[in-house]
Amino acid sequence: MALPRTYTSDVITDAVRQVETARAAGRRGPISAVARELHLDRRLLQTWVTAARAQATAAAPSIPPSTHTGVDPVLLPDGLLHCRFCRHPMTAVFTWAGLVYDCPPPCRRPVLNAAAVASAVGVVVLRHAAHLVPALTQPKAAGIAAGHARRLITRITAGTHPTDLRITWPTTRSPRPVPPGHLDLARKLTGTDPQRARTVLRNVLAGIDPATTATEAVHADAAHLLAPLLHGEAAIRWADYAHRSLACLHGPTHPYTLAAAHTHATAHRQVGHHQRAYHLLRELADHLAATAGPDAHPTLAVRATTALVLHDLGHHRAAHTLLTDTIDRHHRAHPRHPATARMTAHLNQLRHHHTTHDNSSPGAAVNLPVPVVQA
Repeated sequence: MALPRTYTSDVITDAVRQVETARAAGRRGPISAVARELHLDRRLLQTWVTAARAQATAAAPSIPPSTHTGVDPVLLPDGLLHCRFCRHPMTAVFTWAGLVYDCPPPCRRPVLNAAAVASAVGVVVLRHAAHLVPALTQPKAAGIAAGHARRLITRITAGTHPTDLRITWPTTRSPRPVPPGHLDLARKLTGTDPQRARTVLRNVLAGIDPATTATEAVHADAAHLLAPLLHGEAAIRWADYAHRSLACLHGPTHPYTLAAAHTHATAHRQVGHHQRAYHLLRELADHLAATAGPDAHPTLAVRATTALVLHDLGHHRAAHTLLTDTIDRHHRAHPRHPATARMTAHLNQLRHHHTTHDNSSPGAAVNLPVPVVQA
């Protein structure tokens, strides 16, 4: 009597994968077809496929549910995830088990649940650099954070299960010494020749990774000068680095830190990150009220800008209330200051918006607190 034949895990995994490929290609009877090609018993192959499907289903509850409000699922940036066995990049593919990361043939490694991998990587990003992730959810979701992994991680090597990951961080290089006078030169050029100022500042910041480089005063100052000369994510990246660095060097209420906070909020507002800009401006206004005084011009100017951001967020009544209060306080504290007229012009624009957009929500004001200083 012949002994029953045994099969290694590699053979079983390869057979199940061929069934998946045949099913994805639309072949009729994929299990029977693959069983004939591999000279296997069809019922045995059916058992392997059923067991693999059950294993994938059992692993699914361990994946934290995503609270992402955009397009699901969130995947890792292309080319970041590599296989430990074949050293090739892994790609995301749809199979009967859902969205998985897989390797090209002839690698026979087991597939990895894509959502579980993204969640594991997102946890790492949030642990080391949560500031890189926009606050689309509260608390920030690991699935969203995974989409920003490239800004923090150089390479991810995957083992046999979704949490068996080896993270490769950027190599730390000693920044080049900054030639004397470069920052002073860039500061003078920002108003007259911004293109040349950008070139000088980029030379100063060459080799600096704003996500991982340790704080140094010269780089923080250079980043603060460079951010207003840039646009989009580049401006946010350097403004964030300057704000964090100067707060670490001088404290959260130092004039340099407060100026960097304003630059940071402006960068977010310019690209439409109004929620993030709102929170930065509220924090800045609180610091200015504590240091310069609640009726100081810088404090009231920031509160006026906060009102405009509230309007951008759709909280029109709250914006109108805050700006009206700010104008009244500014007029009483600084009766001849030209900023009062500018604030009034913005208030008129808000009123014009109300008259031309009658379909705006009248109850939106209650969704955000109105940072009004009481008289």
